[in-house]
Amino acid sequence: MQTRHIADVPVSAIGLGGMPMSIEGRPDRERSVATIHAALDAGVTLIDTADAYHLHADEVGHNEELIAEALRTWSGDTSSVLVATKGGHLRPGDGSWTLDGRPEYLKQAVQESARRLGVEAIGLYQFHRPDPAVPYEESVGAIADLLDAGTIRLAGISNANPEQIRLAQDILGGRLASVQNQYSPAFRSSQPELDLCAELGIAFLPWSPLGGIAKAGELGARFGAFSEVADAHGVSPQQVALAWELAQADVVIPIPGASRPASIQDSVRAVELRLTSDELERLDAAG
Repeated sequence: MQTRHIADVPVSAIGLGGMPMSIEGRPDRERSVATIHAALDAGVTLIDTADAYHLHADEVGHNEELIAEALRTWSGDTSSVLVATKGGHLRPGDGSWTLDGRPEYLKQAVQESARRLGVEAIGLYQFHRPDPAVPYEESVGAIADLLDAGTIRLAGISNANPEQIRLAQDILGGRLASVQNQYSPAFRSSQPELDLCAELGIAFLPWSPLGGIAKAGELGARFGAFSEVADAHGVSPQQVALAWELAQADVVIPIPGASRPASIQDSVRAVELRLTSDELERLDAAG
């Protein structure tokens, strides 16, 4: 497995997104643990989760607890695995997503996440989504306080625009480790954020990095190029999508979600795929 960096921490170039294992349509616990173990067996050392990755109102942190269980029961050494979680999003249990970016809430949430993960300090803690009811500098200021106190080791933000990235970098005193935004062949509006992260040397973690690729063969001119390039290399369109994202900049670390071992096993093979400059240009134009 090739590695990239979040701040000074080396992690696998492809991570694992835990959300599909805990929300609507989730598999049973046994298959979820097997999926996480398959990722670890394949060399994945970055696992992304959030306290809001759950289905019912009484199971906040379902995915965090699932990941903690999988790490405890894996036969290998987990000391190099970076678990990234998030706070500031909530799921009341009716299928909706709500926001709470208040500093007092975030400081309480991080303690609960650490308890569920079974750690004294969270490896990477990310402010999940801006809350329009709370000034952004106050929310990120709480993350800075947690970093200063050693409650978290690395600080990140998610679903941020360029102005918010620069503001967070300033509030954190240059210690912003990562930005997690939606980015995929089907969703490229975060290109300015990706480019800014490349400029500043901040890790960019695309969430839902396989958006649209499951139907690549059905979408004609727009995404058909991904299927055609995949056929030429004898790989899946999903691998082509991840390889294309990795080629965007050295700071890019996709975190594809998975709920089956075979899915993450396929995704990690993207690090071995080398796309030509002509192929990359063709895929760039396919958006």
